[in-house]
Amino acid sequence: MRQDKTRQLLVVVGLVAVIAGFVIGILIGALAIDNSEPENAAVAAALQDGDASISDKLINEIDGKNIKEFLRYFTSEPHLAGTRMDLVQAEYVRDKWLEQGLDYADVVPYKLLLSYPQGKENRVEYLNSGGDVEFESAREEAILDESQRRDDIVPPFNAYSGAGTEQGDLVFANYATVEDFNHLEREKGINLTDKIIIAKYGRIFRGDKAFFAMGVGAKGLILYSDPADVAPEGYPDKTYPDGIFLPGSGVQRGSLYKDMMDPLTPGYPATDYAYRIDESEANLPSIPVHPIGYDDARKFLSRMAGDEVKEGWKGQLNITYKYGPGFSNPQEKARLVITTQNTLATAYNVIGGITGAVEPDRYAMLGNHRDAWVFGALDPNSGTAIMMEVSRAYGKLVKGGWRPRRSVVFCSWGAEEYGIIGSNEYVEEFSKSLAARAVVYLNLDTSVTGDYRIRASSSPHLYKAVYEATKKVTDPNKNADGKSQSVYDNWYAKSSKTADDAPTVGDLGSGSDYAPFMQRIGVSSVDMTYYHQYAGFPMYHSVYETFHLMSTYYDPEFVVHATVGRVQVELLRSFADSLVLPMDCRDYAKRISAMFQSFKASNEGTLGAEDISLDVLENAIQNMTAGADYLQTTIDGLRDRKDPMAYRTVNDVLTGFERVFIDPLGLPDRPMVRHVIFAPSSKNMYASSGFPGLTDALFEIELVDPEEKVARWNQVRHEVARLTHVIESAAAYLDHFLMTLHRGKHGS
Repeated sequence: MRQDKTRQLLVVVGLVAVIAGFVIGILIGALAIDNSEPENAAVAAALQDGDASISDKLINEIDGKNIKEFLRYFTSEPHLAGTRMDLVQAEYVRDKWLEQGLDYADVVPYKLLLSYPQGKENRVEYLNSGGDVEFESAREEAILDESQRRDDIVPPFNAYSGAGTEQGDLVFANYATVEDFNHLEREKGINLTDKIIIAKYGRIFRGDKAFFAMGVGAKGLILYSDPADVAPEGYPDKTYPDGIFLPGSGVQRGSLYKDMMDPLTPGYPATDYAYRIDESEANLPSIPVHPIGYDDARKFLSRMAGDEVKEGWKGQLNITYKYGPGFSNPQEKARLVITTQNTLATAYNVIGGITGAVEPDRYAMLGNHRDAWVFGALDPNSGTAIMMEVSRAYGKLVKGGWRPRRSVVFCSWGAEEYGIIGSNEYVEEFSKSLAARAVVYLNLDTSVTGDYRIRASSSPHLYKAVYEATKKVTDPNKNADGKSQSVYDNWYAKSSKTADDAPTVGDLGSGSDYAPFMQRIGVSSVDMTYYHQYAGFPMYHSVYETFHLMSTYYDPEFVVHATVGRVQVELLRSFADSLVLPMDCRDYAKRISAMFQSFKASNEGTLGAEDISLDVLENAIQNMTAGADYLQTTIDGLRDRKDPMAYRTVNDVLTGFERVFIDPLGLPDRPMVRHVIFAPSSKNMYASSGFPGLTDALFEIELVDPEEKVARWNQVRHEVARLTHVIESAAAYLDHFLMTLHRGKHGS
């Protein structure tokens, strides 16, 4: 027994000795480590900035000839969302991405409420005094080159139009803006109830025109593109097929839907298992709406009665523009016949990507929609063709052994033309991951509409990244001395300037696939195009937007496409491979401060009369600005720190800064629009509105009746408080970040 106890004691002592030796070894090893140096290869990689040589390799890889062939493919057949070619081209993108060397690529379907005409029945008729049809609008556009001779071209229509037949007196409403309708009712005294409105395309989103027409009691709407906008006098270009201007037979198709999501699954992805509301609950127009060419518009407008319109309303048709109502012979009427139907159909996104080497859970994203009303040579496929060449360049370098620091995600969206639906469904389905991990979204929509200069809109703290990318790429245009210049230099020479003496970058509204990223979940975004000096985009959504148009008139050598591709490949690299993200919150603070000062100068007196002070809001902006300044000081001091988590923290705060401006409750009457600093204007979805909730609350507040005025002023107070809270939250967000780096609060 004694021997057993002795043996047990020796075992215990031995174990204690082993453990003690192990612990001492660990301590000695820890003391021997130089904590000022990276401990292993993973930490070293996390502290390594991107390879500077990759920038030139990517830029030099972009080839305009490849872009030309991609564009030839995408414009070879009509590819309206929900049709056979929509799927065929989606599968092409997937297969091409895998062939190029991306790590993955998938076709992702969504079942959506889309809208199609039934045959070629949609039309506008002119009824004589006996009720007979004297003439009607063309049911399809004239064939002007052989590429258009096809049976699968959708005739001109406005998606989601109300169906039915309506006849009555015409009233001309200029561009059908709120101000235009106010002029007709308040200044001209024209009763618009049960009238059919005829108006020009342009100035605002066509869906806003339809809802404004409904709001004044109209029972139908006819839209046309006036020559003043699409074939203006005094310029050297001619109408297609002899130039880039829209011929009189050309018609702009387009959606009337305003809400940027599948109409039947608001707030949730349109999956097979989704709950769908009844179509009667969706926010769709109830009146018939139809687009026509300006040759047909002339026939109706030239017969109208009433006073001649004021000077600013006149177009360039060779007629006397009159308000109406009705025609010179009051027995003659206009009649709208619309058979468009809404139906469930499947549209397709394609998502492909390259997994990052160091931070695979952070995504730099680049995308564009693929669907088009017909051939879509400019909108969207100038951008799609460029994106395919950008992905090829990245895939080639990956095959050669390089990987970006962060993951790169390429996105080919479906059903954008119907209301930015495909990208929105993706954001809805993956909002939790994207809100936590997406670093940036770069949009490539209508990338080439001319050869004059680049034009960009972006989140304010991305300005410098856009500038730096454009400085690295040679522009197709020579400078005044006939020498080569950068894209930035050409942009600078031809652009208005900021207070910092840089080219002006626009604010983001809506109208393309950056909207759900920015408006729903606060992912910072950039939208960029190379545009024409004076022509705008005359062929927009018409059958004449063909490969022939692009390759003959806009960019025959595809040098502009290649230029945009080089800017995009470099801009994407800067977000995917830089140790510190190229974002500067000081620029965001400057933009907000400038917007505030402009707002204050215009409204302080009016607000003061209602005892509404802006002082607290102004103080919040000052606090946020101080935080942004100190953040940049902290970033500048990181270069001496061998701490990968410090870099990770800095990048997370830069990425998350946009998210601070998202209000989960949304804007008044627009719960899915959540960005309180920049949002689409409620009066024009295409345009950006600064401080949108406050701007909407103040719109024509002096003209409403007394009871509504009280409610509106309370809404103004609410919006001032909301803005103050969100901007103070931005300041606190920066404070809390700085404390995590043990640097103290700004101002301490």
